Amino acid sequence: MTLLLLAGTGEAKDIARGLADAGVTAIASLAGATRAPKPLALETRIGGFGGEVGFRNYLAEVGITAVLDATHPFADQITNRTARICAELGLPFIQFLRPEWTPDTGDVWTQIDREEDAASFVKHGQTVFLGTGRQTLDRFANLPDSRVICRQIDPPTGPFPFEGGEFLVGRPPFPVADEVALFQRLGVDWLVVKNAGGERSRTKLVAARQLSIPVLMIRRPQMPDGPKLTTVAAALDWAKAQ
Repeated sequence: MTLLLLAGTGEAKDIARGLADAGVTAIASLAGATRAPKPLALETRIGGFGGEVGFRNYLAEVGITAVLDATHPFADQITNRTARICAELGLPFIQFLRPEWTPDTGDVWTQIDREEDAASFVKHGQTVFLGTGRQTLDRFANLPDSRVICRQIDPPTGPFPFEGGEFLVGRPPFPVADEVALFQRLGVDWLVVKNAGGERSRTKLVAARQLSIPVLMIRRPQMPDGPKLTTVAAALDWAKAQ
């Protein structure tokens, strides 16, 4: 048995460590979205597979016998493709999907379906903090005359894609107290995030609640039907049973 762990989340790191400790033969895969990612406890390949054909070839060449998808909840294209191919090949497949965030008392959230929908709520001259990453940054180009701040892990390799924007480089974790101080210093009027779930990145939401900053929460994309796990322990139990 050789398990393929599609990684890229904090929980995937925990799963990789658990697999290594349990002696499970597994390979982790990272898409390569982050330069110099922190090492995982498993043998790791970095970069895309080269589309559907490349992914099929990789599964066959390496002898993958099961796939555990612990990618980001918004990596829907990867997840849907993987689920379909595994079903066609008869490979065991399961998705680790951490529970969605839900608002607590004091939260001021507005649910939106797309990044472009933020323009319906942001007013001219307001400061918008994007916790959505750089991959969908161009979708906020329709915001009115605003200050848009995009936080990302890696230093930018080019200019901001539209006027009024700036990058802020930072590597998690971000403690709540640091987020509060940052939002106050920047004068944030809106926080925009994807409903990724998880405890590690919830701190920005706690900071927004403490400062009464409204949040635009982007709903998750549609995921494939099929079995899903929500805890690292359950993911490890499934992997060991393959």
